[in-house]
Amino acid sequence: MAARRMLIIGGDAAGMSAASQARRLKGPEELEIVAFERGHFTSYSACGIPYWVGGVVDGPDALVARTADGHRARGIDVRLRTEVTAIDTAAQRVLVRDLERPGTDGERWEGYDELVVATGARPLRPDIPGIDAPGVHGVQNLDDGRALHEALGKDPEGLRAVVVGAGYIGVEMAEALVRRGCRVTVLEQAEQPMSTLDPDMGRIVHEAMCELGIDTVTGAEVTEVLTGDGGRAAGVRTREGEYPADLVVLGLGVRPETGPAREAGLPLGASGGLLTDLAMRVRGEENIWAGGDCVEVLDLVSGRTRHIALGTHANKHGQVIGTNIGGGYATFPGVVGTAVSKVCDLEIARTGLLEAQARQVGLDFVTVTIESTSRSGYYPGARPMTVKMLAERRTGRLLGVQIVGREGAGKRVDVAAVALTAGMTVEQMTALDLGYAPPFSPVWDPVLVAARKATAAVAADVRAH
Repeated sequence: MAARRMLIIGGDAAGMSAASQARRLKGPEELEIVAFERGHFTSYSACGIPYWVGGVVDGPDALVARTADGHRARGIDVRLRTEVTAIDTAAQRVLVRDLERPGTDGERWEGYDELVVATGARPLRPDIPGIDAPGVHGVQNLDDGRALHEALGKDPEGLRAVVVGAGYIGVEMAEALVRRGCRVTVLEQAEQPMSTLDPDMGRIVHEAMCELGIDTVTGAEVTEVLTGDGGRAAGVRTREGEYPADLVVLGLGVRPETGPAREAGLPLGASGGLLTDLAMRVRGEENIWAGGDCVEVLDLVSGRTRHIALGTHANKHGQVIGTNIGGGYATFPGVVGTAVSKVCDLEIARTGLLEAQARQVGLDFVTVTIESTSRSGYYPGARPMTVKMLAERRTGRLLGVQIVGREGAGKRVDVAAVALTAGMTVEQMTALDLGYAPPFSPVWDPVLVAARKATAAVAADVRAH
């Protein structure tokens, strides 16, 4: 009996995790695995690019968890610089193009028994003059990181860098450029940086970034990338003014990359991501699976699907897909929206819903914000920390937590993530048996202080009504 054929579109986290897990369960005589990757690398950490650019870690090789040759040695046929341009679901085949061969000479159809769509996401690029000029850099893959690293050169001290967008990518790239000695300006269209936080928490980030020497301009709508000699980027224009630049970095976020899947009629959600069932099978399809940044996932707090581009999710999706294709059984139940980042020594974390997201799904809630410290106040090195907590009105169910502070702030969000996943109330959280010693926490951990205050707010609201 001929081996079944598993084709994978995309050679990074979700795709290669699926391939590796399926290979653990099925040998080559039972399952042929072919992965198409349009770039030069497989299984790499895009999250590490800012730290490579900033000189904290080496790259690009250090950011590759497993090379194409490493996968091939394990019985996975990896084909680099190969792009899938069309999916024919009726005939169970995909149209493949060899990017190293011009025209249609490099095109061919490849059949499949099982298809995994792991095409990732594409960075947002505003449709403005000059956006494609040399000197304008995206930060999506290792090729992008290498181009930016080379543009900075050996001694970038004093270079003027403009970062467009102040989300996770933007603030991490701002830190990387500051580390390299650049003069950094961040332009953000929203009223505060970090739209993944509520505006009041974003304001704390804004103030801290300015204190760190990062000129952070909010309410700045970019209308043009200015060009100079040789057509290279020379600055950025907004409706309010111009900002000179030796290089421009785009940090505007991403959208699901689903072109061939969309054209094939596969189901998409509101954000344009593929919709799957709990087994990561594309809805309405028997043998097409999808995972990683190209899908929408179930938000366990709101009960709706949303697009969250994170490597942690992508690797889990791949494990689930590979297990199911390999004859086992696995599901991906959903997420609570946990994310953590930093800019210099400022740590930024969130999990669950923001105020606007809670309102959007019709939830009524109370909010509390507390100021605390990372350690006992008398212990050396204690740093301030702000915690904001949302709880459902009447029930007290935890809905979301945001944390901004210095060392010791970011990973505290994991406590809230577990509580959200378990469906705990803020009152139940107050009894959590968290670790305590003066070097690590005050007697009442900041997350528990917020939970106590939220519990009191819910009780007061109940009495008032």
